[in-house]
Amino acid sequence: MTLPNYFLADLPVGTVFSAEMIREACLTLKRNRLQYLAVRRTQSLVRALILTAENWLDDEFPLRRLAAQEGPAQTGFSQATLMGGLDAYFKQLNGEHIESLLLQELGHLQRLDGMASPPNEHRSQRFAMATGPDLLVHITGGLVPNPVINNLVLGLLLRSAQFVKCARGTSFIPRLFAHALRQTEAKLGACIEIAEWPGGTEELERELFSQARCVTVMGSDETLQAVRQKLPPRVSFVGYGHRVSFGYITREALSGWRFKKIVAAAADDVTAWNQLGCLSPHAFYVEDNATGDAEQFASQLAAELDRREAAEPRGPVDAGAASRIAMMRGFYEVRQAHSLGTRQWASEGSTAWTVIFEVDPRFQVSCLNRFIYVKATPGLKEALEGVDRFQGQVSTVGVAAGETELEEIAAQLAHWGVTRICPLGRMQHPPLTWRHDGRPPLGDLVTWTDWEQ
Repeated sequence: MTLPNYFLADLPVGTVFSAEMIREACLTLKRNRLQYLAVRRTQSLVRALILTAENWLDDEFPLRRLAAQEGPAQTGFSQATLMGGLDAYFKQLNGEHIESLLLQELGHLQRLDGMASPPNEHRSQRFAMATGPDLLVHITGGLVPNPVINNLVLGLLLRSAQFVKCARGTSFIPRLFAHALRQTEAKLGACIEIAEWPGGTEELERELFSQARCVTVMGSDETLQAVRQKLPPRVSFVGYGHRVSFGYITREALSGWRFKKIVAAAADDVTAWNQLGCLSPHAFYVEDNATGDAEQFASQLAAELDRREAAEPRGPVDAGAASRIAMMRGFYEVRQAHSLGTRQWASEGSTAWTVIFEVDPRFQVSCLNRFIYVKATPGLKEALEGVDRFQGQVSTVGVAAGETELEEIAAQLAHWGVTRICPLGRMQHPPLTWRHDGRPPLGDLVTWTDWEQ
């Protein structure tokens, strides 16, 4: 299937863009927004998004088939990993979840259509309307496509024209989604532009930022700082920088028949997007008072990852990633030979998966691509002490615990600064209503107008 050249990212590799091309693209987006998008009602936009998601989940949908066929070569993810991750997102892009998002963020389903007032504000004769930026620019980072797709969904709900500047070599899935929107309704696709060029191309970025009303950035803290410094004063900025995540498993959760279920859930979190997202675990802390539960968990997790490799292979990695994994394996082979508190399990003949068990509670940053640490800990207090140097940088903690323990664990993690707590097995699949890094997904993007009667 050959895609038509609707977007800049559809042009042949090596196409050189000029500042004038970027300026014209932005002006066209703004004109199309006024004509096609600004006049739309929320209910109509929701229907279009639902139809696009339903199309994507249809095995016969040509763009889905193209993603399955060419996606592994384009993204580096195996077909099973790529399609499983995309399906998890599109399955929740439905009317119920979109309405929940709008109510959570805006308090009323029609707040983007005009002046509206929920009961608690209506009694005081207050109405309000939320409006999105006329041109929303997204600077993306990383290989995981779901955050980019989600940004596009949010921008469409806000009636914003959108320009997505993808990191080099990562535009394939976002532009397939943009094409899917065009197939649902050409006018919606006309309000989106997808492009990629090397970061730091000053001439192009200067023009792009001068046309923007709001810029969102996903990437390293250094990338966020560099972009923020380039923005004109009138342009608002929303940045999502580097974060780490981990899992926490209590003794009660591992008791009896639940052990295998918890191991499988942990393997889900390690294999999802090959740990390449900020929501992926670097380590699992397992409660263990010299009973051997943590080491047994590590052993069973290694066996489960070995089974997953047959059904859902990790896929190839570049030479740099393979070298880092090999280097860390060599380091832990030496440590294992001299320490009873360290063990290593690894795939034979490849770098496909690695499990490191340590009694040392200090948090270790994984080299990712299914390289996971298992840490023994007496309790949550000691685990958090081990992660102390990353306090304020932890995105997600996946928890497996008994029902009577969960509330107290959640409260401790919240007070410590964790912004998302979820069941183990769902770390890389946040809900549509997720507050990214503890911030409102729509609230950071809209401007409010209050009407006091």
